[in-house]
Amino acid sequence: MTTARLALTACALLAGLAATAGCSAAPPSADSGSSEAGSDFPVTVENCGTEVTFEQAPERIVILKPASVPALHDIDVLDRAVARAGDFPDAYFDDATITELDRIERIGGELDGTGHLQISQEAILAQQPDLVTGEVESAPRAALDRSGVPLIEEPALCASGAEPSPDFSSVYAQLDTYGAIFDREDAAERANSELRERVKAATERAADAGDASPRTAAVLYPTVGGGTTYAYGTGSMAHAQLETAGFSNVFDDVSARVFEVGAEELLERDPDVLILLHSSGEPEPVAEALRRLPGAGDLTAVRNDDVMVQLLHFTEPATPLAVDGLERIIERFAP
Repeated sequence: MTTARLALTACALLAGLAATAGCSAAPPSADSGSSEAGSDFPVTVENCGTEVTFEQAPERIVILKPASVPALHDIDVLDRAVARAGDFPDAYFDDATITELDRIERIGGELDGTGHLQISQEAILAQQPDLVTGEVESAPRAALDRSGVPLIEEPALCASGAEPSPDFSSVYAQLDTYGAIFDREDAAERANSELRERVKAATERAADAGDASPRTAAVLYPTVGGGTTYAYGTGSMAHAQLETAGFSNVFDDVSARVFEVGAEELLERDPDVLILLHSSGEPEPVAEALRRLPGAGDLTAVRNDDVMVQLLHFTEPATPLAVDGLERIIERFAP
C-alpha cells in the first residue's frame, strides 16, 4: 500500500464529508506519520508473501477472525478495533479480553458450514479501517489494497500457502510482526517470553508422561450435519501441536495443511487419539458427526473414548491460542 494511495483514499473520504476541505496526494515526510513518541515509521512487514507498508501505527482495526485477538490484546492495542465480524466464542478469551471485545461494534457476518465468514466488502470499508485482520473470500487482499486498506492474515491461513510448516516459533514471529506494526515491540517480546515458558513447561510434562512408543493421533474437522471430513497434515499447526504433546500424527506422510479424508482411510490409519475441531457451537454435534462416519465405532480412539473436541483456533493457526490448546490436550491425555 503506497503513501500516495493512502493520501488519495483519505482525500476521497474527506471530500464526501466536507466539500470545502482541501487534500493533496503528496506523500508526507518519513517521520510525519509517526503516531507515538520514538516510533520508527514507515514500517514494512512481510505477510503471505506480500510486503505491507504502514506509514503510522493503525488506529482503526476491523477484525474478521478471532485468531488475531490474543496478539492484539497482548500488545495492548485491542482498544483500536472499531468493528468485528464473525463468531468470537468466549471460551477463547480471558475476562479482560471479553470485556474489550464487548465494546467493539459487530458488523454482522455469518459463518457457513465450513467455518468461513460471509460478509460484504462494503460493510468492511464503511468502517474506514486502516487495518483489517483476517482475509475472507468476499474481501481478498487485492480488493482491499485497491481501496487503500492493508490486510494482515495469520501466515498459516495465507491463500498462497506462504508458511507450509508452522510450529510454535511461528506464534512468536507473528506476535513480533504485530509488535512492529503498532510500535509495540517490547510488549510483544514480553508476551513471547511468557508463551515460551508455557510451551517449555507443556513439552516437559508431555515428555514425562510419554513412553518409548508414543501414541498415534489425528486432528480432524468433521462437517456437522453430514458432509466432508477434513484432516490435518504436516503443513499445519495441528501437526506441530501433536508432536509437542508427545503424539505421532498418523497423517505425517501428507504435506498438505488440510485435506479431505474418507472413513475407510481413517479406519486404516486407526489413530489412538482423535482431536476434533469446530468453529462454533457446542461440542456434542461435532462428536456425533464423527460417530456417524461408516465404521467409526471400530476406531481405537472411539472404543477407548480417547476423543477430544475443541474449538478450531485452539489448534489452527499458529497463534497464542495454540499454546492454550496444547495445554488442554496434554491435560486431557497425559496420565
